[in-house]
Amino acid sequence: MNVLISACLLGLSCRYDGQSKQYPAVSQLQQREDIHLIPFCPEQAGGLPTPRDPSERKGEAVITSGGRDVTEAYWRGARQALQLARLFHCSLAVLKEKSPSCGCGRIYDGSFTRTLTDGDGVTTQLLKENGLTVIGEGQIAACFCTDPLLK
Repeated sequence: MNVLISACLLGLSCRYDGQSKQYPAVSQLQQREDIHLIPFCPEQAGGLPTPRDPSERKGEAVITSGGRDVTEAYWRGARQALQLARLFHCSLAVLKEKSPSCGCGRIYDGSFTRTLTDGDGVTTQLLKENGLTVIGEGQIAACFCTDPLLK
């Protein structure tokens, strides 16, 4: 099975701060012969640099900490993610939690105070609207054991 995954979770330095975020559960996925991870960073695909100003989703907009509206770049990256998922026949995506593009279920609220609110990032929203299952990195272990998609 092909799984779209946030590139930063695989150790690529593409986060807004130029860093990566690796998780042991991702290493478990990498070792499975029946799972093929397709890395992708929607912010970079949308044309944003690395590093870049932190951004948060505020309603339908995505705004940087400096007040710049980067919504279109986020949607451009989301559309690229969907195209890649379709190209590789992915039915599942593992994306970086809390992100304004990849967050799934909980994202920062746009106040830049590290306050979480219910919602999805732009890429997660688009992938879900098009029938993909999206989970955050914190859900890998639970899905790895119980989700038939990962068995």
